[in-house]
Amino acid sequence: MKSAAWVRTLGTLFLVAVILLAMQLLWERYQVQPITRDGKVRADIVHVATDVAGLITEVLVHDNEFVRKGAVLVVMDKPRYQLALQQAEAEVASQQAVLAQAEREDRRNHAMSNLVSTENVERGHARVEELKAALAKAIAARDLAKLNLERTAVRAPVDGYISNMTLQAGIYLQRGATVSALVYKQSTRIEGYFEETKIPAIHIGDPVIAYIMGVANPIRGHVESISAGVADRERSDDGPALANVNPSFTWVRLAQRIPVRIAIDAVPDGVRLIVGQTTTVEVLPRPGEITVHRSFPW
Repeated sequence: MKSAAWVRTLGTLFLVAVILLAMQLLWERYQVQPITRDGKVRADIVHVATDVAGLITEVLVHDNEFVRKGAVLVVMDKPRYQLALQQAEAEVASQQAVLAQAEREDRRNHAMSNLVSTENVERGHARVEELKAALAKAIAARDLAKLNLERTAVRAPVDGYISNMTLQAGIYLQRGATVSALVYKQSTRIEGYFEETKIPAIHIGDPVIAYIMGVANPIRGHVESISAGVADRERSDDGPALANVNPSFTWVRLAQRIPVRIAIDAVPDGVRLIVGQTTTVEVLPRPGEITVHRSFPW
């Protein structure tokens, strides 16, 4: 009977030890080690806008299509701007002809200075200078018309994926109107939002594995940068107002989350990164590095 009691006691102690060890490992896993389930696939979004106003005459891309830098997305009212360029070129030709005539008269006046009054000579010279300025103005207007004609073709500024393309031919757009959002492919990255208590264990260059929700194979990368600051919701930057600080709670303190930028080194075959996907991010110790974890938060 006594041996049976000892066995039950030892079994109970062993079970308690296992539970305590599991609790310790779980505490270190989720509270101490640099891991977060609050990660996102991110990329820079380039808002492509028109530089001229007019009717859309052609839409050359489709929603979610990949385009290269310089590819034409839409064409804006090209005939109207071609006519404007022709008009500007005609104005330049007219100003050149008038200037040439004025220069011939000015040279003739100087050659016959003994027969032409000084006042007329000076007036002719002033007219030449005035016409030169008018010609320069006409050339600038022509160059602007040429630039506007070139800008009727709205081009992709970077390599990326077209997003939310809903435009059709015949729609009128004002200057500066958004044509489409372009997901900049080269800027694709992962951002993990780590509790501030875990930031001391994270260093630039640390290897990282990240799991996209629903995908078993990990994405591999490294820590590229750590955010230098986050918004302080307790204060306002609108002038020298007094700080609006909420009363502190002694037993409940929520750790601030700090964005950590993860550069992507390798993506598993068949996995497509979509901006906004949820990821779990774990920062690994560098090779040869000995990591010491704290058991308690104090």
